[in-house]
Amino acid sequence: MSKIIRLGTRDSELALWQANTVKKQLETFGHRVQLVPVKSTGDLVLDKPLYELGITGIFTKTLDVAMLNGTIDIAVHSMKDVPTALPKGIVKAAVLKRGNYMDIMAYNDNEEFLGSRDAVIATGSLRRQAQWLNRYPTHTIVDLRGNVNSRLEKLYTNEWNGAIFAAAGLERIGLEPENTIGLTWMLPAPAQGAIMVVALEEDEEIRAACAQLNHEETDICVTLEREFLRELEGGCSAPIGALSYIDKENIVTLKGVLLNVDGTKKLEANLTAPLGKHKNLGIDCAKSILARGGKRLMTELANAGKTIDVFSTKKLTPEQQQRLHISITSDSDDFIKISPNRISPIILKKEIKNVVFTSKNAIEAVLTSIDAAELKFENIYCVGRKTRRLIRKKLGQVAHFENNATDLANYLVEFMEGTEVTYFHGNLSLEDLPTILEDNNITVNGIEAYRTKLSGKAIPDEVKGILFYSPSNVESYLKENSADKIAYCIGETTAKAARAYFKEVKVAKIPTVESVIDLVNEDYNK
Repeated sequence: MSKIIRLGTRDSELALWQANTVKKQLETFGHRVQLVPVKSTGDLVLDKPLYELGITGIFTKTLDVAMLNGTIDIAVHSMKDVPTALPKGIVKAAVLKRGNYMDIMAYNDNEEFLGSRDAVIATGSLRRQAQWLNRYPTHTIVDLRGNVNSRLEKLYTNEWNGAIFAAAGLERIGLEPENTIGLTWMLPAPAQGAIMVVALEEDEEIRAACAQLNHEETDICVTLEREFLRELEGGCSAPIGALSYIDKENIVTLKGVLLNVDGTKKLEANLTAPLGKHKNLGIDCAKSILARGGKRLMTELANAGKTIDVFSTKKLTPEQQQRLHISITSDSDDFIKISPNRISPIILKKEIKNVVFTSKNAIEAVLTSIDAAELKFENIYCVGRKTRRLIRKKLGQVAHFENNATDLANYLVEFMEGTEVTYFHGNLSLEDLPTILEDNNITVNGIEAYRTKLSGKAIPDEVKGILFYSPSNVESYLKENSADKIAYCIGETTAKAARAYFKEVKVAKIPTVESVIDLVNEDYNK
């Protein structure tokens, strides 16, 4: 090729190393190459806004703009920094053979902090932060930004235990510290360790020259990793890792991971396929994660910092979170804490004809005081399907159950044998059951099986709805919050407590957490 290839580069040490590497390789094929320093985008003349050009990558847009303006012919990037959707008119021209894809930990003194409860780790990457906290949940993460040189300097001048780097970046500029640990368990960023050359789509001559540098195996692997990333719709704001490789038997493997920012939620996938039948691995791997809670997790990440629509006064499980409509932003926490009382075994070993439970907490409290085999309960009555399920599993048959305490009390008045019941309850029980029974000449022997401690907290004013599961939830919430929201209640007993304060109270069809969530979904599907 007769023309000189103008290779744009920024002036950082790593950018220059990458640019010179590509320059040398092109020159081995007989091409003439000129390095062209490129100023920041603010110094370039633009006739269109960046968003109209489709330019999004914070580390790549300077060179992309220069190429579209005709200042340079090609640009070289760390491929992990390149957005999965390139600007219109710019295409991938080559991927060089991959370098070290691992993350490494550089540390100051020794490795003892790895076994310590308290340690301070520096990184500016959400992916690294999430994976580190998933493995070491009690450690503290501090932000670390800047070029490789400045980040290393910050490590040495701060009292941090360690900082996480891409191994390739340190190796390429000869800065790998003496004290390092290879984080073989940490999945890298998609395409980490790979160098990408981009060119204008219309410049076939330049693209043909660059194609000579392409390393096919690396190209296959990083393409799968980036397809995985694109299918998850994740960027710098989502902790996503991926690694693909081809073994000696020509089997292609792709490992992917998605986490939340604090590492408490982690979804993984690991798929393989023979070379030649591998093209859907990236998409299939992502779909596997999305189907197992990834869609909800991505929504949570996207909604981080946004207005919360509803708040649950009981910590929701991942499955319950997924049940919420995808458009609903939510948060949850336990507003009451339960501690079982010590009940005298002398009382529990007696033969008791009629026993009443209105919560799982009471059953669990009884079982902390005595072995189930020593109980002599003849007829067990309860409230709620989950309570019934626990009784059947731990204690035996249930004589009768109802969805709420009032209905159970009315049933007992009508059909119970005898005129005495033993009622296991909590210290804050507000149910009408004892009153109804006593008004109908049934003796109630109340036993305080557990204590409920109110542990609510202030929630944001913009929250529109609160999910309640007991009168105690309502009481705990009101200690630090106002009643100017919609109260979604698990049953009539809870709703009765809420109606004393809330103008708008809605009651689930059946007394389960899932039914309360469905109640919320109905409002947001209208």
